Amino acid sequence: MTQSEKDEAAKERIIKHMNSDHQDSLIRYLEYFCHLSSFSARNATLDNVTLGSLSISTGHGKSHLVPVQPAMGTWSDARTRFADLDAQAVQGLGRSNITVKKYTRPTGFMAVVFLAVLLTYIFFSKRSNFQPGSIIYDILLRHVARFARFCYSIQPLVISLTLAIHLTEATYMARSRLRKHSVPTFSKLWWIWIGSTFIEGAGAFIRIDRIIEDEEARKASAKH
Repeated sequence: MTQSEKDEAAKERIIKHMNSDHQDSLIRYLEYFCHLSSFSARNATLDNVTLGSLSISTGHGKSHLVPVQPAMGTWSDARTRFADLDAQAVQGLGRSNITVKKYTRPTGFMAVVFLAVLLTYIFFSKRSNFQPGSIIYDILLRHVARFARFCYSIQPLVISLTLAIHLTEATYMARSRLRKHSVPTFSKLWWIWIGSTFIEGAGAFIRIDRIIEDEEARKASAKH
């Protein structure tokens, strides 16, 4: 194999590795070095790499050049230099070096809370649900008319407070967890976490913090 063929093979390995295992780093490169928003950078793909630059495209097909300064001497420098670029981006963006890449479903008591709040949204979505003629009343509440009248009277307060509290929690999730841990804004994973937080509230914070703690422990053990 000629040196040119070896270099080309090294490039292909780097491109494949970055796209499959380090898309979060590519997204941060675009955010920090090219000043793109998290939303614009969310589908970052490494198209080409030279010793002096990375060519990264977004989901819109636009290509951006990220310089590697000073340029790498050989392809064996790539791992260290790309890690340095990411560390620079993490610091500049005010992010954590832990990326959240998955969602975990509520189980046990958290699942019960999730269902209870979801049913609250459905039942209290409109006052007429607690009046004769509605499906909820005719099937579930017609034998407890006094309770139905009570729910009718508090419906505006319950739905208003529930929406206000859970919208606040979802906003806090986006700012304090998802952005900090490089979950691209409006990506599928972002919407799942936001939706889950909007429904269940605190349980989503507990689970995402466990993911973060587990990843921190994994990284710490890898250093030893």
